[in-house]
Amino acid sequence: MARRVSKHLAPPRPLSSSHASFQTKADGRWIVRTMPGSQALKDYRCPGCGVVLRAGTAHVVVWADTAPLGSADPSGLADRRHWHTACWARRP
Repeated sequence: MARRVSKHLAPPRPLSSSHASFQTKADGRWIVRTMPGSQALKDYRCPGCGVVLRAGTAHVVVWADTAPLGSADPSGLADRRHWHTACWARRP
């Protein structure tokens, strides 16, 4: 019987729209997923305020419901961005 690969050695799974909600903003419909601090393993720069989201900081991950024209990834996941929850909430 083959042994399973350790979950720590497996590549990370891509974010999906499961456990996510849809929100409509002035520029379209977005998929929004909450990222708890315990799962935030890297630093990201919030596109709303330009401040770095440090690893361990709870935030939201946002991507367009439909990918922009000409995008290589029709799911829009390649264009996802990590936002401070408050910055995303203030966005029109």
